[in-house]
Amino acid sequence: MQAQASTIPVQRYGHTAVGWWTPDGGGAPEFGEEALTRAVHHVATPVRLVEVDGQIGVAHGGTATLESDRVAAKGAQRLVGYAPVLRPEQLGDPEFRASHGLTYPYVVGAMANGVGSEEIVEAMARAGMVGFFGAAGLSTQRIELAIERIQRNVGDRPYGFNLIHAPTEPQSEAEVVELYLRRNVRLVSAAAYIELTLPLIRYRVAGIFRDSDGTVITPNKVIAKVSRVEVARKFFSPPPAGMLRTLVDAGFITQRQAAMAAEIPVAEDLTAEADSGGHTDNQPAISLVPTMLAVADDMQGTHGYRTALRLGAAGGIATPEATAAAFAMGAAYVLTGTINQACVEAGTSQAVREMLARSSQADVTMAPAADMFEMGVQVQVLKWGTMFAVRARNLYRLYRAHVSLDEIPAASRLILERDYFRSTLAEAWTKTQDYFAVRDPEQVARAESDPKHRMALVFRSYLGQASRWANSGEASRKGDYQIWCGPAMGAFNEWARGSFLESPERRDVVTLGMNLLVGAAALMRAGWLRAQGVPLPRAARRFGPHDRAALAALVACE
Repeated sequence: MQAQASTIPVQRYGHTAVGWWTPDGGGAPEFGEEALTRAVHHVATPVRLVEVDGQIGVAHGGTATLESDRVAAKGAQRLVGYAPVLRPEQLGDPEFRASHGLTYPYVVGAMANGVGSEEIVEAMARAGMVGFFGAAGLSTQRIELAIERIQRNVGDRPYGFNLIHAPTEPQSEAEVVELYLRRNVRLVSAAAYIELTLPLIRYRVAGIFRDSDGTVITPNKVIAKVSRVEVARKFFSPPPAGMLRTLVDAGFITQRQAAMAAEIPVAEDLTAEADSGGHTDNQPAISLVPTMLAVADDMQGTHGYRTALRLGAAGGIATPEATAAAFAMGAAYVLTGTINQACVEAGTSQAVREMLARSSQADVTMAPAADMFEMGVQVQVLKWGTMFAVRARNLYRLYRAHVSLDEIPAASRLILERDYFRSTLAEAWTKTQDYFAVRDPEQVARAESDPKHRMALVFRSYLGQASRWANSGEASRKGDYQIWCGPAMGAFNEWARGSFLESPERRDVVTLGMNLLVGAAALMRAGWLRAQGVPLPRAARRFGPHDRAALAALVACE
């Protein structure tokens, strides 16, 4: 009775055959939901489904003929569904993988303040993927230490570093670019850009030359991360002529090199960043990715680049279903961020990992950004278990309402000094002044003559320290933790519930990445079979967490 209940009937679906299957000495078809699920999920073997006495069976071996109008050979059975091999390394755009020396079209984004750690970058490199070190918010000295370690440990494997737009601290961005050029960092993730900057263009065109075939070669590659069409167009355009002239006048490139630069885009690869942790416009991926693909096609047609522009997807990539959807929409690669922050390699504290692992999709909110505070830019953060978002919004409200620290009412001042800074505001300014005297002295000079800017720097100091308290696990400051987080974290937690991945101690970036990729391949095959009219059991249409050994078995040839 149980065996009958688990078989898959054909006749009630009015199924049309897609061809014929001949055993040719192969074994008898295997029936039942479990057999069908195994066949769909074993992505290294074609799925051949046959009809036998009104039931769907999995055929092993033999010969499949995908021509339903041909007369069946003797002993042939109706082939009612077929899905070819789809390994995870076949997903996305092969040119993207080749360009960056990758096995898989999978990128781990740069989480600031070193949360995107050396350990993450190294693990990704060993796995045939690429990770970006989270250089934003760190000193050039700290970034250089990371470069030394990563270059020493990964050899010629792929790796990258973050380059974040810093409109309030342009000197910092210039110094980071100078460091990358000096240390031969060949791949950067350009994030939070509103406008292109001279340091970014300088990085992109450094060492540009033309090979023997006449192709323009740029040693340095940029993967941009954007959420707005107007910014995407700037990255998909050649470097601005005015900036190239400035670099020529400075002796950084020649006139001939400037002419070559006019033939290439600022970035061949662009990540469409949907609703995500940190800087985000909260756009839904299902509408953003097709829009950005249309932009890429338009810009390719306008400029006629030798290398086609490529688009990746980020924001909400946390489950096999989401990953499969991204590739189905045409993404060249996927980029994950938030979910990696809860992994053992992330440069954050165990307390943060545990908070993230318990969060749901609704446990996120927007708060003022430290790096663009005065511009009103916001970042998406975790709201569960921390008061940071509420306090950060209060700081921005006070900043908008007053012209200086001295003007803040006594009641508000008391709360700031007692709960936020745990010092007087005068003492908070002294500490802030000392910090910027080293990082960017121009900010101090401006603050001395502009009381409102001084207030902004003090408030920014709280926002900046809040992320560092979280990363170090400062127990006395748990209520102030700033934890960048998008709804993807909650989606991942729901997917992992009840499995070994429910515990943050069991999460590592490669296991997460391979689950998403292998799962996406399996679910795409399930989709192909459903499009052929094959009724699939729920287990075949879902892909739960697998450990490394189980994943390896699913991609191994029989």
